[in-house]
Amino acid sequence: MSNGSSIVSPLPPGWGLAELAKIARINPALDCPNPREEEVVVNFVPMRAVEPEGGGLLRPEMRPYGKVKKGYTAFQSGDVIMAKITPCMENGKTTVVPDLPGTICFGSTEFHVLRAEKGIEPKWLANFLLQHEVRRAAQRKMTGGVGQMRVPASFLENATIPVAPFAEQQRIIDAVDELLSDVDAGVAALHRVQKKLAQYRAAVLKAAVEGALTEDWRGQHSHSESAHVLLTRILDDRRSRWEQDQLLKFASAEKEPPKQWKAKYKEPVTPDTSKLPVLPSGWCWTTLDQLCFEIRNGYSLKPDAEQGIPILRISSVRALCVDLTDVRYLSATSSDYAEFLVATGDLLFTRYNGTRSLVAVCGVVPEIESPLVHPDKLIRGRMGSELTLSGYVGIASNTGMSRKFLESKIRTTAGQAGVSGGDIKRTPIPLPPLGEQEVVIAEVEAQLSIIDHLKADLESKLRNSKGLRQAILRDAFAGHLEAQDENDEPASELLKRIATQRERRTGRSTPAWKGPAEKPLKQIAVLSRKDR
Repeated sequence: MSNGSSIVSPLPPGWGLAELAKIARINPALDCPNPREEEVVVNFVPMRAVEPEGGGLLRPEMRPYGKVKKGYTAFQSGDVIMAKITPCMENGKTTVVPDLPGTICFGSTEFHVLRAEKGIEPKWLANFLLQHEVRRAAQRKMTGGVGQMRVPASFLENATIPVAPFAEQQRIIDAVDELLSDVDAGVAALHRVQKKLAQYRAAVLKAAVEGALTEDWRGQHSHSESAHVLLTRILDDRRSRWEQDQLLKFASAEKEPPKQWKAKYKEPVTPDTSKLPVLPSGWCWTTLDQLCFEIRNGYSLKPDAEQGIPILRISSVRALCVDLTDVRYLSATSSDYAEFLVATGDLLFTRYNGTRSLVAVCGVVPEIESPLVHPDKLIRGRMGSELTLSGYVGIASNTGMSRKFLESKIRTTAGQAGVSGGDIKRTPIPLPPLGEQEVVIAEVEAQLSIIDHLKADLESKLRNSKGLRQAILRDAFAGHLEAQDENDEPASELLKRIATQRERRTGRSTPAWKGPAEKPLKQIAVLSRKDR
């Protein structure tokens, strides 16, 4: 079987090549006696206790022996445990069991156990199994159904591993630990910067909707039209638009407007300011209902075509973002979905989501030129006047008291968290003067652009750190981390001694190890011919 590596090099001097099953016992019984009393507390290791990428065993538990002696995997301190089920195996949930109280351990049935023979460092085995090439080879040998695929024990039994002299194993392990420790320290620093970026992003948005971001602008434009006056004009525009729409409907139906028809206009809901903070001078509280001409759900039927009119997925909307490429398709023509089409500048809110933090987040539709439908799980808000900028309203809807209000209205039903259109309408929005809205948008876009650039750079560095970890492991098993010492006992002698020890323990003859002095070694996961 191929190991996924095309690079071939000779074994370093003094090294050997062995089947994994010849230098470690695979899923062995315990060497130490089990407790006699069922109430005795023993170590228990659930899968969640093992960190990915060889991060160690961080959260073992203690359970009564009688509760775990049957139906669980038994192992002991010093053993190597490797997750055999997907996706835990692919995620690198492999570790050496540390010295734990009482030595005896039980854990998930989804672990394979390897017990290294004397002369083989357990970490040598664990580091070998943590290589991506080994994990990919193991993945190709998985058996079982979708979501329940497992690495069979035969994969480990047939795998072939390079073996360094015992003293060199220890030197290489120390070097790997030191190098990976430096990588981990760098990764931790990158994560700290990521956290600070997230905090800075939140601070920018908070300052935007509380007026701190534009404090200097207000000082230089103290005679600007106040938001109170602006809101009056917005509401007048909203009503005028409604009246125009009604007149068009009467004309289309060839009817005269009835008496008192203007009285049917429904005034938008006003904000409850009793628990809202005081805003900067010139600002006022309003609601999304006052700012939007309409707030409505989308098209309710499922997409039914491979191509045609695109309809957004619910995943297309995230805070301050609408991904126009995240779509499925509807048959028929755009005129069949006219009332559900979105336009540039529309607000889109997530109506439902399995993740609570993604419910009622708002994105603003960027410039679009072709028909695009929004689904029932998104709520569309269309601005009622050009006197309000949707870019600003989108920022405010995701931030501060507006976001807190929406979060308080989220309800969970059948595993889905959701919010209603009525709650969207009542959402309070801090409204600044029109000119100040423009400044807020420009400042936020500039700051978030810098943050997004830094975020992408950090993510690139974190991806590179994963490659660096694997490069260290590759060099370790190619013999490149430490110089060979001609005074070390060669691996050939070590492997002969292990074979003799196993023969004495089992009472069965073990084929003598034949040293492959010049046998080529594929640099990471080398598997025996019987596994091809």
